[in-house]
Amino acid sequence: MIRIEKQRMFEKLQDETGISNEEYYLAYKRVKRIKGFYTHLIVYILVNLFLIFNKYFEANTIEVFSQWHTYSTPFFWGIGLVAHGLSVFGSELFFGSNWEERKIKEYMEKEKPNKFE
Repeated sequence: MIRIEKQRMFEKLQDETGISNEEYYLAYKRVKRIKGFYTHLIVYILVNLFLIFNKYFEANTIEVFSQWHTYSTPFFWGIGLVAHGLSVFGSELFFGSNWEERKIKEYMEKEKPNKFE
C-alpha cells in the first residue's frame, strides 16, 4: 500500500517537474538520511534528559549536576551525533552548492590586476 502511494507521488512529481528516476532516487535517499539524523537527534535528547534527571532523582541532590559522570554519556554520544550530522549535512556546510563557482570568481578577480602588470 505504501509502495503504491510512493509510486503515485513519484509519477505526479515527474509529470509536474519532469525529473528523472535517478534524480528522484537521489533526492529520496537524501531525505531519508536527513530524517535519520533528526530521529537520532530526538532520541539523543530524550534519552539523555531521562538519564540526567534519573541521576538527579537517585542522588536527590543538586550536586549531581556538577559531576562528570552525569554528562559523560551525552558528551560521547554527542560526538557520534556530530559525526552523523556532518555525514548528512557536512558537504553543504563547508562546500555549498555554489562554493566552487564563488572560489573561481574570487581567484579570477585576484589575478585580474596582476595579469596586465
